[in-house]
Amino acid sequence: MGNKGYFIVFEGIDGCGKGTQIKKLEGLFKDLGVDALFTREPGGVRLSEKIRELLLDKENDEMTDTCEMLLFAASRSMSVEKLIVPALEAGKVVVCDRFLDSSIAYQGGARGLGVEKVRNLNLVATNGLVPDLTILLDLDGQIGANRNQMMGGKDDRMESAGVAFQNKVRETYLENAKLDMSRYLIVDATKTREEIFDTIKSELVARGVIEC
Repeated sequence: MGNKGYFIVFEGIDGCGKGTQIKKLEGLFKDLGVDALFTREPGGVRLSEKIRELLLDKENDEMTDTCEMLLFAASRSMSVEKLIVPALEAGKVVVCDRFLDSSIAYQGGARGLGVEKVRNLNLVATNGLVPDLTILLDLDGQIGANRNQMMGGKDDRMESAGVAFQNKVRETYLENAKLDMSRYLIVDATKTREEIFDTIKSELVARGVIEC
């Protein structure tokens, strides 16, 4: 892609704590003066946010797995072209809550559509863009479900798929990570928030993204 910036993605099952760690990272980057863009998937740009509403609305229970896969890819395509790539080309650090690995895990693995099929579709959608660093917060599905319940989670269409589904997502994430461990940081999401964030900071320092 010829980008100058650095692309970081947070991944994990529902309830793994991505939002907390992303917020902590946003505060750190602000303190350090890092020129960064924070975004999410599906979403980030107007049309992608509209697609997000369709995907997460529990009333859309007639949505087929293939339709779901294509909508995620369509949202991602818009976000990459209109938001992520321009930011990277401007030299920014881009931090995204979910990216193509989510589709591989959720639609390819847990929905059973096929990992390679979903990977290939999304490489088209992203024009070959993959993260420089994928931070996978690894967690058991039951623990994630318990956390969501304790936090009063909104239980959207994806979150309501059940524990077995989330464990299949987790399994696919871990299998997929084995294919390119150089771009993954796998973190035990049962550790404390501070321990998790210290691990993330150390990785960013080791990769030369920040100095602290």
